[in-house]
Amino acid sequence: MESVLETAINEWHASVNDADLGRSAQAVGDPIVVLGPKGAGPITPEQFAAWVERSGIRLVPRSWHPVSERLMVVEEDATWPESAAPTRVATVFRVTGGKVSAALRQPDLASALELAYVCREMAATE
Repeated sequence: MESVLETAINEWHASVNDADLGRSAQAVGDPIVVLGPKGAGPITPEQFAAWVERSGIRLVPRSWHPVSERLMVVEEDATWPESAAPTRVATVFRVTGGKVSAALRQPDLASALELAYVCREMAATE
């Protein structure tokens, strides 16, 4: 049986990979915190959907690494319309209320796991 965490992350991937803008906006919290090569910060679900459309990205999950009840690192193969081949990346996902409330993309699994552990420890000391 899938956890709420896995279900939310699976829905996020499905909506992004299908380029379904309405579904993408529904899959994320308001706001969603993002981190990627072009910046970081909170954005609205509508801004997230616009990014899905603009980027044309597809992210195929390859490995799952649970960190806590709300945090998961997923290693993914990323492609864009101009990609000749997939690029391996890893994303730290946080889920709140059944929706992805943070998607923090990192260049590799080791850096994503390190970031996730820092996030977990920060949350534990609030």
